[in-house]
Amino acid sequence: MKEYETVWEIFNKCPNNQMRDVFIEEIQCEDPEAYIRQKFADKVLQYDKTVQPDGTIVFDIVTSGIKQRYTFTEI
Repeated sequence: MKEYETVWEIFNKCPNNQMRDVFIEEIQCEDPEAYIRQKFADKVLQYDKTVQPDGTIVFDIVTSGIKQRYTFTEI
């Protein structure tokens, strides 16, 4: 089982507020994409997956009209 540091960002929809909610945790999983699908299983989910040159996996997510980003960096 692989271990990842994850950063979950929830972007604020208010036009004059550029802040975002940010949550950082360490998780163990074999498949980050399956983790994302399970985490948002009760939502209509759209996402784009990007694998950066250093192996970091980034999911740009839209669910319930809210833009979010999940970043997985292997530890």
